Amino acid sequence: MVRVALTGSIAVGKSSVLQMFRELGCHTLEADEIAHELMRPCQPAYHDVVRAFGSEILAEDGTIHRGRLGALVFHDPVRREELNRLVHPRVLEEIERRSVALERQDPNGILVVAAALVIEAGAHRRFDRVIVVYCDEEEQIARLMRREGITRQEALVRIRAQLSSSEKRRYADFEVDTSGSPEQTRAQVEAIYQRLRANAVKPS
Repeated sequence: MVRVALTGSIAVGKSSVLQMFRELGCHTLEADEIAHELMRPCQPAYHDVVRAFGSEILAEDGTIHRGRLGALVFHDPVRREELNRLVHPRVLEEIERRSVALERQDPNGILVVAAALVIEAGAHRRFDRVIVVYCDEEEQIARLMRREGITRQEALVRIRAQLSSSEKRRYADFEVDTSGSPEQTRAQVEAIYQRLRANAVKPS
């Protein structure tokens, strides 16, 4: 199985690109979804995160409120690093567990794992290939403002809190520019898929 990390900054279109790979027949995992699963009540990271950040991050039903937690960590690099320290190792462990299971089922398959911070965590070395998704920065800002209902200044704070697209692209084996139309993005994804497919099939 070819294991691929799909990464990129916030609001550049990673989810759309991942969906395209899924439609082409790739196995897919999302680190963000796994992190949320692990932070549900009674799950491994829940008590550690609540202990570290306090009950103010909880919603009325006792679950961790993503918006409240995000507001704390986006503005404070120290607290952001603390959250990453508590959650990232568990997420990587779970990704590895699921990857091994998928490889047993489909040894000639392609697994694409969407993970925004895979390079920052140094975990890109665990993958066979790295795909970096990016777009024009003004488009990125506009998308983030629309998606989160935030100001331009707040959007810039969130974008600057992560490694820049230009820095991430230095680690890329493949790149997908989502600045254009969905059709243009899909053409790039399909071209990458064909190259991954050629590497995935083991000789009989």
